[in-house]
Amino acid sequence: MTRMWPPGGGTRRPLAPRVAAPREPVDPARIGRRVVRRRAKGMDAGAVAAALEEARFDARQASRHEDLADDVRGPAELAEWERIAQLLADAAPGTVYDPDADGFVRAELAAEAAAAAAREAELREAARIAARADELQALRELGTLEQTEPRPGDEAVRDELTRRAGGYVQADVDAWLAHALAAHLGHYRDPAAREEAAGLLTPSVLTHAALLAELARLVPDSDMDQLAFAARLATTEPEAAGALAAFLTRARP
Repeated sequence: MTRMWPPGGGTRRPLAPRVAAPREPVDPARIGRRVVRRRAKGMDAGAVAAALEEARFDARQASRHEDLADDVRGPAELAEWERIAQLLADAAPGTVYDPDADGFVRAELAAEAAAAAAREAELREAARIAARADELQALRELGTLEQTEPRPGDEAVRDELTRRAGGYVQADVDAWLAHALAAHLGHYRDPAAREEAAGLLTPSVLTHAALLAELARLVPDSDMDQLAFAARLATTEPEAAGALAAFLTRARP
């Protein structure tokens, strides 16, 4: 079987352990605002004004204690009482506070929901990258990585494998991606994916791919074992390899 990339390269390491997703940090200011809204629900302007005066008194008392200087919940509660009081002052007489009808609250809840969805998407993507990294690591151990076509997102998986190796570049993975990019394998069959890869892969991988593409064009029946020198050149002399690829491009009929 013809090998598709130089043997050796990356350090073989055990799979990285799963790390539990961090919990969302507690936000005392948000807790304070929610407490105020629950208390204010059903209050009219007079009741809210009385609660506001009580909150202002508590704020004055707290200002006398140095250990409360970093408190953020108290000021947040006071600011929320002030906002609700102004909201009812601008409303029709007899209006009572309803957080469900409060446009500010609805906008805040929508923003929080969007942020939570974004965090969930990040966690799902991190899990996908970790699972794919486990898969590619297993293929490396079996010696069959070269038979695998890359998928969308494997550029991030490459970074994960590098991270697991303590920051050391995984030469075999880089060579696998370079060959796939040069030969238009896997998702690199799509020109848009190849264009996107220019911003996701390192210069040495991109240079290696460009050099492989030009060499394969000059000698169509060459295999990757014969072109193993391209990986070494792209790694040790990336500028020279890039210049060679550009020169060979000019040699096209």
